[in-house]
Amino acid sequence: MATVTQLFASPATDIWRVIEDGWLYSGWVVGASRIRAVDEQWPQVGAKLHHSVGSWPFLIDDSSRVTSMEPRQKLELLARGWPLGEARVLITLEDLGGSQSRVSISEDAVRGPGKVVPKALRDPIISVRNRETLRRLELMAAGGAGSKKDPPTP
Repeated sequence: MATVTQLFASPATDIWRVIEDGWLYSGWVVGASRIRAVDEQWPQVGAKLHHSVGSWPFLIDDSSRVTSMEPRQKLELLARGWPLGEARVLITLEDLGGSQSRVSISEDAVRGPGKVVPKALRDPIISVRNRETLRRLELMAAGGAGSKKDPPTP
């Protein structure tokens, strides 16, 4: 699996708030264009995000399913984007105390045409994409995305 790790200037709880709000997924995951629906139990095991990948007008509608989860520590997904294939994605969060944490994303193709690409070519492409994914996640966490805010009172 291609793994990218980054030190964040945010506690793991702030990062998890972004991850657990499935509607924010397309804001930080490179390649996800839009979210069409989020299962109510997201990010519990078995829950799905219904997303589109690609760029308009060449969008592919598919979904990603949670295969394992530990709150504020890890989320594992089976990310789908057929006809391109499927990938196993593992996001881990390590709270380092104060306002720092270490976040890693490990990913590899598990099914479909992406699996045919030699690992020596596949890993660097995945790593570049996931470095940007982590940058976006860090910015969203630092900016307070995912925070539950009370609606304005009239």
